[in-house]
Amino acid sequence: MDIERLDQAVQALCIWYRAGHRDLPWRRMPTPYHVWVSEIMLQQTRVQTVLSYYERFMRALPTVQALAEAPEEHLMKLWEGLGYYSRARNLQKAARVICEQYSGEIPCTCEELRTLPGIGPYTAGAIASIAGGQACPAVDGNVLRVVSRLLAREWDIRSQAVKRQAERELAAVIPSDCPGDCNQALMELGAMICLPNGAPLCDSCPVKTLCLAHAAGVEQRFPVRAPKKQRPVEQRMVFLLWKDGRLALRKRPHSGLLAGLWEFPNFLKGEDPEEQLGVQLTNIRPLAHAKHVFTHLEWHMAGFCAQTGDDGLFTWVTQEQLARDIALPSAFRTYRTIALEQFDL
Repeated sequence: MDIERLDQAVQALCIWYRAGHRDLPWRRMPTPYHVWVSEIMLQQTRVQTVLSYYERFMRALPTVQALAEAPEEHLMKLWEGLGYYSRARNLQKAARVICEQYSGEIPCTCEELRTLPGIGPYTAGAIASIAGGQACPAVDGNVLRVVSRLLAREWDIRSQAVKRQAERELAAVIPSDCPGDCNQALMELGAMICLPNGAPLCDSCPVKTLCLAHAAGVEQRFPVRAPKKQRPVEQRMVFLLWKDGRLALRKRPHSGLLAGLWEFPNFLKGEDPEEQLGVQLTNIRPLAHAKHVFTHLEWHMAGFCAQTGDDGLFTWVTQEQLARDIALPSAFRTYRTIALEQFDL
């Protein structure tokens, strides 16, 4: 019975989607490259945020070959502010594989796409169905929420077993003549109508008559999620360190959190600043506090400004370099803004 209900819903959603949907730039020309880049950018990021990044990225790197050949600093600058920088690095790794093994043509089967760095089941399904016409599902949080409400499922959507079950059930009903429309319709419904964190807009839903949660008036009971574990918190001190009108930056280690990215000097609260920075400090002043939440960790940061006459083990940058060339993780957004203002003082 659930499969029949799901099949009816999918058919209705395809008609609804084709009748009108959001005009998004990657939908206007759904080539494998456009779909791929957009889907990677959209992971854990709002559509409105992605729009300007996508347009700028495509102007700078319009082809797989351009992405494969881009200097890393340029790629990181294009990605600055989106976070999760490993996504950008995996994009480039995959682009290089595509150029070396597929003559620059992105494969469009789920099986081949899954072999590329940074492409999991959802992204592979999205590219293969939207750009390749392959009847395979693309199950993300939006889709899991829609299916959970439609079928009034008590399953835990954080479970990988649940995600695999949803993929199997959708694979059985996805229409072979319009798989891309089907997957995008499910995503669109979840993004625009079957909303998270509040009341869904059931009056506007094209499948409300099929929805078991709506029939019972319990839409907001779904989806079910097991509680998250509490993230550990690190108290850190972040320094804007100045020497002769230039600002100190350094590269993070090549593995671990924010691997290989630029950062302002920082260390755990309670450590001695001169010992940690390896230079003598003068004119130390407090700056704003800031907080950044990673997937499995929180940084609670206290900022400081200081002067030094020593070079230390830093790269000393100008205002123009910081603004134009250097990609800083969003964790340091507050201090980047302060630093750019201080250059003008």
